[in-house]
Amino acid sequence: MDFADKPTLIGDRTVLRPFTEADADTMGKIIQDPEVVRFTFDPSVVITPESLRSWYGSRSAQPDRLDLAVTDRATGELVGEVVLNEWDPDARSCTFRTLIGPRGRGRGLGTEATRLIVGHGFERLGLRRIQLEAYGDNPRALHVYEKIGFVVEGVRREAAFRDGKWTDEVLMAILDREWAALSATAR
Repeated sequence: MDFADKPTLIGDRTVLRPFTEADADTMGKIIQDPEVVRFTFDPSVVITPESLRSWYGSRSAQPDRLDLAVTDRATGELVGEVVLNEWDPDARSCTFRTLIGPRGRGRGLGTEATRLIVGHGFERLGLRRIQLEAYGDNPRALHVYEKIGFVVEGVRREAAFRDGKWTDEVLMAILDREWAALSATAR
């Protein structure tokens, strides 16, 4: 299995679609949001318009990962991204990450986008395990992941120095059988 197929996944509120180079400007604005910076990457990283165009323009050509744009189904507006990466074929596992910009928060878009890509990973790609790491001081993300069915597997206490203080890194995962059980009860 590889991630060469870049699907479009449609939910009630969101459409996940492959990225294009044209998404770079909007994603550039999204990743400048203070909350995105705080929870997603080191603010000292220099990101140029050229590097963004190159990055988002090349996502559809990556056979070892799945990066999808999260759009608001009602308006078509790009509000963030969801990613399955760090594919381990022996363990049939991936790492999940997401970022949702300010215009996509508080409306269930991130929750639905997470549910869509996790479902795709288990139901279409045949994954056995999807894992993630989140900062302990990001309650919005932790709530979404728990609501989807991710289980805390451990905490790296005070593992990251962020915003002038130490913060925990929370390790979470969901297994295919857990997803199947949750999906069966949701019907």
